[in-house]
Amino acid sequence: MVPTADLNRLPLDIAPEVSAAIADGRPVVALESTIITHGMPFPDNIEMAAAVETLVADNGAVPATIAVLDGRLKIGLSAEQRTLLANCADPLKLSRSDLAYAMIKSRTGGTTVAATMIAAALAGISVFATGGIGGVHRGAEKSFDISADLEELARTPVIVVSAGPKAILDIEKTLEVLESKGVPVIGFGTNTLPAFWSRNSRLAAPMRLDAPGEIAALFAMRRNLKLGGGMLIANPVPQESEIPADQIETHIEQALELAGQQGISGKDVTPFLLDQMLHLTAGASLKTNIALVRNNARLAAQIAAAIS
Repeated sequence: MVPTADLNRLPLDIAPEVSAAIADGRPVVALESTIITHGMPFPDNIEMAAAVETLVADNGAVPATIAVLDGRLKIGLSAEQRTLLANCADPLKLSRSDLAYAMIKSRTGGTTVAATMIAAALAGISVFATGGIGGVHRGAEKSFDISADLEELARTPVIVVSAGPKAILDIEKTLEVLESKGVPVIGFGTNTLPAFWSRNSRLAAPMRLDAPGEIAALFAMRRNLKLGGGMLIANPVPQESEIPADQIETHIEQALELAGQQGISGKDVTPFLLDQMLHLTAGASLKTNIALVRNNARLAAQIAAAIS
């Protein structure tokens, strides 16, 4: 059951179909909203959000896209609300640090991996599908730019299904931080850690599982052991949609050089780099991004069904 006594103290709205599914123990998949506000250009963003919700539903789970609209935390968006979010002139990019701020200031924003995990856990949702997680940025030894996603994975008990860390990051350092924080990183059907647009990085996946039921069993065992924290499922992009790692790396280096020249930093780095990748790959990165998000949503629905 949803802990309604606690949730009633918050400016929070759970969509009726999501609330009913949680109460009945039926599978629910949380979805982030920065893909709408910061991840893709219009109208690809809103079309993608609607398509992913449909895909989750077609695979037997109830989709729950999470966002903040005018200060209210929404768990489950209507088509009208998705449109409002997509057309917001100045949406915030919300993480743990500023989620509460947006709510008391009646702002609108898209939730990152970290903020989506927080909201999902509040509502009693155990599975979350995204594109790729944030992590340790390249040059972090100087900038100290490390995503709050990693800390959230260490503390919040939600399964995050992704295509691995975003390739624009220092993936090796990201993996080291996750290991030191005790976060299980599982390659789904692969021994190699995928790297967002590419199926393979040069790093081994720390663990491998091959079926949604195995992931559900691991989640249950960790809960019974009271280990706390979440799990990261690294699900490779479909082979026909990937951009090979050596090809994408050339574009990433170009985008990083441009970001340095323009003094881009902090939360602006990731959306800037993703936008540059869109141009440098002549739109191929967007097509791959869409394919991997759909692939992750499908697997997340299967995991949620296995848990239920």
